[in-house]
Amino acid sequence: MTDTTGKNFQKDPEVVEKAARRRFTDQYKRQIALEAEQCTQPGEIGALLRREGLYSSVLARWRRQLDQDSSMSQPKKRSAKKASSFTKEFEDLKRENERLKEKLRQAELIIDVQKKVSEMMQTRSQEKDD
Repeated sequence: MTDTTGKNFQKDPEVVEKAARRRFTDQYKRQIALEAEQCTQPGEIGALLRREGLYSSVLARWRRQLDQDSSMSQPKKRSAKKASSFTKEFEDLKRENERLKEKLRQAELIIDVQKKVSEMMQTRSQEKDD
């Protein structure tokens, strides 16, 4: 154990300023994303990230943003209309209807079998009585 008696410890009264969040320009983001695209050897991207003091998740987000920006700047091609919510709901109801029809068919088969078994049992009981 260390003996701290007799030693005068003074705390630093200066309060450390809260760290400011780093902000990056679009040009810087584009430059780093393009540099990362040019990396071909294993470990080059890691070295780039360490050199710039960035996390891989930041690079991934910047790449996504760059892809979105480039897709936004390109003229959109007209495509066939996507299925509306009504069409999707209609298809769902159609599938459910088919499922319920099959379930009803099975239930009717079971009821028919039960009727036949019941008739056979009544016929047997009548034969025993005779």
